[in-house]
Amino acid sequence: MSRKKLQIMVMIMTAAGVIGCSKAPVLNMYSLAVPQVQQETTNSYKDKSIKVSFPQSIKEPMSEKMHFSYADNDRGIYQNAQWSNNMSRLLQGIIIEVLDRSRLFKVVLSDMSTLAENYRLESTVFDLEHMVRGTDSYAVVSVQFTLINADTGTLVKSKRFSYQERTPMTDAKGYAAATNSIMIRLSDDLLKWIQ
Repeated sequence: MSRKKLQIMVMIMTAAGVIGCSKAPVLNMYSLAVPQVQQETTNSYKDKSIKVSFPQSIKEPMSEKMHFSYADNDRGIYQNAQWSNNMSRLLQGIIIEVLDRSRLFKVVLSDMSTLAENYRLESTVFDLEHMVRGTDSYAVVSVQFTLINADTGTLVKSKRFSYQERTPMTDAKGYAAATNSIMIRLSDDLLKWIQ
């Protein structure tokens, strides 16, 4: 094969690669914002530590994938949109930051910390999805929190928080916006409940 033919073949393959890459759909990334919280000045936990466990899911596996449903048995995953990180990691990060910013506890630890804690906060995700029913579109979040006295291993209290918020648009962007609104309410309710 001559040098000129080889150069032409390389140029054709390069052009095909560039054209093929430029037609790929854009992958939109969405995240959860940490809500603003007020600092607590009087509380019974101010000299205590709390460890926030990695949230567990009893439904779909938690990942970067954004789940939607058109019916109870008709589910899917957005192909061109996803969360910026594993949803369990995003939830854990928000809970840690909200508790830390509230100054409710002396120190807030992740479950990767080797420090001993006075309290442990466990969470179970029952639902976290974009629910579309006809023209109605909602972000749905349902999480149960369990506060445990780590010194004694006993249950302090447990509560399930469930929210359904209408989305501004019937797409992944609208779902992410409504989920962020839910996180503001969830953070506020969680702090009130812990106190």
